[in-house]
Parts: sequence; structure tokens; C-alpha cells
Amino acid sequence: MMISRTMSIRALLFLGLFQAGQRSLASAPEVKDPPKRIAVVGAGIGGTATAYFLRQEFGAAVKIDVFEPGTVGGRLATHNMGDYEYETGGAVIHPLNLHMKHFLERLGLSQRRDVPGKMAIFNGKELIFEESDWFIVNFLRLLWRYGFNFLRMQMWVESVLDKFMRIYQYQQFGYSFTSVEKLLHAMGGDDFLTLANQTLEEAMLGEGFSQSFLNDVVAPVTRVNYGQSVRINGFVGAVSLAGADPGLWAVDGGNKKVCSGLLYHSKAELIPARVTSIAVKLRPSKAGITASLYEVNYVGDSGSAHSLYDIVIVATPLHQGKSDITFAGFSPPIPSQYPGRYHQTVTTLVHGLLNVSYLGTSEKPSTFSVSDVLTTDTKGSIINSLSSIDPVHIPPSYSRPPASESKVWKVFSPQPLSQEQLRDMFLSWDSTSETKWLAYPAYNPPHRRTPPFILHERLYYLNAVEWAASAMEMSAISARNLALLAHHRWNSQVGRIDQEDLHTRLRGEL
Repeated sequence: MMISRTMSIRALLFLGLFQAGQRSLASAPEVKDPPKRIAVVGAGIGGTATAYFLRQEFGAAVKIDVFEPGTVGGRLATHNMGDYEYETGGAVIHPLNLHMKHFLERLGLSQRRDVPGKMAIFNGKELIFEESDWFIVNFLRLLWRYGFNFLRMQMWVESVLDKFMRIYQYQQFGYSFTSVEKLLHAMGGDDFLTLANQTLEEAMLGEGFSQSFLNDVVAPVTRVNYGQSVRINGFVGAVSLAGADPGLWAVDGGNKKVCSGLLYHSKAELIPARVTSIAVKLRPSKAGITASLYEVNYVGDSGSAHSLYDIVIVATPLHQGKSDITFAGFSPPIPSQYPGRYHQTVTTLVHGLLNVSYLGTSEKPSTFSVSDVLTTDTKGSIINSLSSIDPVHIPPSYSRPPASESKVWKVFSPQPLSQEQLRDMFLSWDSTSETKWLAYPAYNPPHRRTPPFILHERLYYLNAVEWAASAMEMSAISARNLALLAHHRWNSQVGRIDQEDLHTRLRGEL
């Protein structure tokens, strides 16, 4: 009964979320002339989604420039190896990520064909759990070892997801929030703020989960998703555990296609340049008053240049190792780098023959059918995960080769792998590719205060949301929030900012 009710609410949210004219709780106030120019700094999923949503909010007249010195897609990236292309960055999307689902539909993209696989957990010496083809066998194994912890974890994650889904309702009706904390509170009240300010370990032990279950099951999930232990913050930990749900999907042809598609549909101009500084400039307006504009200084192939904008949204991390943008003329000053650091994860693609004995198993390579090996947080562990991966496009005749044949494996590790370490894991290989990512914040220990969404009057910071949780959908939610926030603040529509009375107002209209 409860499941069917929950799913019906989610279905209604998805069906009505992006239909035109849905923000009809009250007649919209008169809006002033739209801004002439808006800049978005960064063309990853956050920046391109921001450009897309800004176009929806401000209409066709505004000029939107997107600055990106590298490849469109940012941390969504692929690499060609042999005859195929493989994901090296953000790889999977949750079935309840409604913005990503909408993007897929709007852009005419499709989900990649799923190739079933099996999971195992490696403690550095042996496989302590290996998934069976039979659900009942897996269930009984987990029940025997951990009691009902696994079922309780699924229920706990489900309760977090039910609250998480509220943000889509708020955004459907045009509500926006001025800080990450207020956005989280709108979703999950004090519970979400508490989660964000304690470790996942503290949260789950407080809910009665056993330490052995956290060590053997939960930690491997946080390691494969964020390269970190159960001492990450509880909110991002719940997001990570949701990433172990069934039904995860990816975009046919590569997740980065969403970014290029959003950029195209936003009708924004891509400027291949690196932004070096942003300064506030005072200019007289036609009305005889002094208005502030933002001067964006950048360097491209043609040298240095600058342009003036009414609104600027920074969609790239303002942290050490990730950005060198400076801010000039602001009072109070805006730091070029906020506290905290980004965590390094190294992605190594190996086209080779796996040494299955490395995993402590005596099973023959021809019968070893595990595709995803997660690892416990064991002292001296050199890898976070080892996965047999499939191309970003699955040809009709494709089948995943057995471990007795050379194929592409993806290894996540905190540091680059040495030749000796590769020789331990693989009997032979003919090609490798290494990508170092500062992929997500270091969540250990929890960051007690997130950076602000609003840096100045019309200068916004999208990546503040990553300090609650980093994921494609979190960037899309932040993009929608900032497009709404910029629109409401431009038009002085304070009734749609930092309000949590949506359900009260909905009941009043029924």
C-alpha cells in the first residue's frame, strides 16, 4: 500500500514536473525587462543545465555566454580504447533522478542497453561476498551474515529518497532557495541538516546498524562512489547508498552527450576560454541611477578579453586545485578559494587479462563472472574498486567477454597505479589509460558550513551544492535552483524565495 502510494506520487511528479504553465499557484507579478547578457562559467553538467534553465526562465531575448577552456562535459568524459569508447567520469544515474530523465527525453537521447553483471566485495585478501545469479541465495547469505541490516538499510535509504523527491515539487512551482542549508531543509527538514553535519557512520550506528555491516557492506559502496570511508557526511552517504539501488542507467553514447545537448538547446554561445577574474563595475543607467555590472576577464586562443554581464553564474569549483578565478572590487571581498579540498580519484582503464588469483579466489577465469569488485576500507588497500566495463554504446551483437579473455577493466584508486601493481592485478595488457580526477569534495570529516549560492547581488555559485553531495542530479537541481533564484531576484519576486509553505498553499487551492 505504502509503496504504490509513493510510486504514484513520484509518477505524478515526473509527468507534471516540466509541463509549461505549471507554476500557477498565484498570478505572476509583472516582470521588468529581462537582463541583456548572462555569463555561465563552466560547461559541465551544472553549467550546461544552468544555461538551459536560464533560457527557460528569461526567454529568447537574453544573450547567454558559456565559458569553458576544456571539453564540454567537464567531469563527464569518455576515452577511446580499441574499437570502443568508455566512460571515465560520472558513470551511472539513479532511476529517480527526474531532471536527468527529463534531459534525456527533451534531447532525444536514450538509455544505454543494460548488460547484467554480478558484484563481489574484496577485503584485500579474499572475496568476502560474491553475488549469485539467484536473488534468494543473495538474500539468505546477507541474512545469515548481517541479520536484517541489509533490508533495514534499503528502508532507510528509501525514507531519505522520499524526502529528497520533495525538491522536484518545489521547483515545479518555481520555489528557490538562497543557501544549500535552506534547500536541504525544504527537502528533509532538520533531519537532512543533521545528516549533513554528522558522519554516515554516526548516523547509521545511531539507527542501530552494526559496525561489521558498515565495514563490510556500506564502506565498499562509499569507496566506489566517492573514494572515501563511512566517515563522509551522512547526506552524501545516503546519496551514495542510493547509488547501489537497482535500475541505475547511463546515456547511450556517453553521459557527456547530455551536456552538449543542453548547450545546444539553451542557444547559448560557447566561448572556449579560461575565466581569470570577475570584477564588479558601476555604470550609469538610462533611469539615471548607477547600476552594477560584472566584468568577466578571460583568456582564449586569441588572447585576453573581457565582457560585461548583468548576471554571472560560476559553475566550476572555487577551491584549491580546481580554480584560479579572482574577484575584484567586491565588498565584502569574495575569496578565490573556499575552505576544503577536492578528493583525488584516479581512473585507470586497462585492456588486458585479469589475474583472478589477485582477488584470492581459486575459481577458474573461464567461470569467474563477477563484473564489479568493491573493496573494504582495509589498511594498505591500493584500489577502491575494479570493474569490467562496457562501451558507452552497446552494439546489438555485443556480449561481455569472460575473465579468461582480454577486455577493458576500470580501476578506481586514490593514487596512480605503478607497473608492479598493474602486474599483480593483470596477467597481461596491451593498453592502459590514466585519468586523475579531483572529482568530488573530501567529505571526511563533514563540512559544517557550505559555501554560499549568492556571492554578490547577481553573482551566483552553483557548486556550493557539492559540499552537501556531489552527483549529476545534484548539479542539475542546483542549476534549476539558481536559474529560478536569479529570475526571482531580478524581478523582485520574493514570494518564491526561501518559502517552505508549498504544501499549505496547495491544500488551500484544492
